[in-house]
Amino acid sequence: MSCEQYLCCLSVINMAHITINQYLQQVLEAIDARDGVFCGELLSFKHPHVANPRLQLSSPEDKCQQVLEPPYDEMVAAHLRALPVMFAVTLDLRIFANNAEQQLQKKGKGKVGDMLEKAAEQLMSCFRVCASDNRAGIDDSKKWGMLFLINQLFKIYFKINKLHLCKPLIRAIDSSNLKDDYSMAQRVTYKYYVGRKAMFDSNFKLAEEYLSFSFQHSHRSCQRNKRLILIYLLPVKMLLGHMPTNQLLRKYDLMQFADVTKAVSEGNLLLLNEALAKHETFFIRCGIFLILEKLKIITYRNLFKKVYLLLKTHQLPLDAFLVALKMMQVEEVDIDEVQCILANLIYMGHIKGYISHQHQKLVVSKQNPFPPLSSVS
Repeated sequence: MSCEQYLCCLSVINMAHITINQYLQQVLEAIDARDGVFCGELLSFKHPHVANPRLQLSSPEDKCQQVLEPPYDEMVAAHLRALPVMFAVTLDLRIFANNAEQQLQKKGKGKVGDMLEKAAEQLMSCFRVCASDNRAGIDDSKKWGMLFLINQLFKIYFKINKLHLCKPLIRAIDSSNLKDDYSMAQRVTYKYYVGRKAMFDSNFKLAEEYLSFSFQHSHRSCQRNKRLILIYLLPVKMLLGHMPTNQLLRKYDLMQFADVTKAVSEGNLLLLNEALAKHETFFIRCGIFLILEKLKIITYRNLFKKVYLLLKTHQLPLDAFLVALKMMQVEEVDIDEVQCILANLIYMGHIKGYISHQHQKLVVSKQNPFPPLSSVS
């Protein structure tokens, strides 16, 4: 590449964030130099300047008339008026790819996820340009476009079930000094997806932090978005020992969780199994069925705590837990399985104590034998 070509490329890259006056000056210089090729690029919707919000003016005529002579002023003004439309089209790439994907699947054509992956490749190219912009000042940096692109990529990766591709994007934002300065709407979307990923990674405290942020900072009028966040926040909260109220569930039309909440709180394994079976389709569609299955260990903990409170002793016979499980209609349970469940609860920190195999008893601590879930999860 010659020095001249290199400088031209740099100019094209910087066009994505120049001011309206700088853009018009570029057009003027191209006209004066009779450089039709470069002038054509400056008026092309394929050029990087179409993503520049500074050029999206509702009435660009005055600015154009100050710099350009007729008929160029009208030509450029017409072009600039169309920029917001073009900008919206580029941002809707993911949506178009998703629609194309659905149409292909209906016709039985193409590989599943192929169109979305191709869209992700294009978005990733844009992301790399933004992330590598280390020359521009903070106000003009392309890095301001990173979070929007990351959110679009998250939506695709979750759709095609390739969550491992989210990791480098999360690292990019974690290391960015702009992470707290992006718009609230973008931050809410970002934390929603990172919170969901943390939930699937069993990092429930991080998931609670991020999903709670998204829920609390979503606009009060966005009931649909708040409900969507709650679908993932509720299981996380429950795993950490915080049960939702029926009032909250009714408000957001999530009564599917009502019996699950009741069952876990009461240590009622029978009711939990019934509730999961009753709403299995909904939970699977939301992708949380396996997460809710993890509530069984919490339900065991609450059931066994009831046994402890009834017997009022720190040396609990294993047979007592066996009777409790059989009352909950746990099939084919024996003393070995009881010991296995208790061993898991002790290992996870839900019970402070040990199993005395010689005496067939669970010996629990005299101080706080069943620690709060939030302190051990």
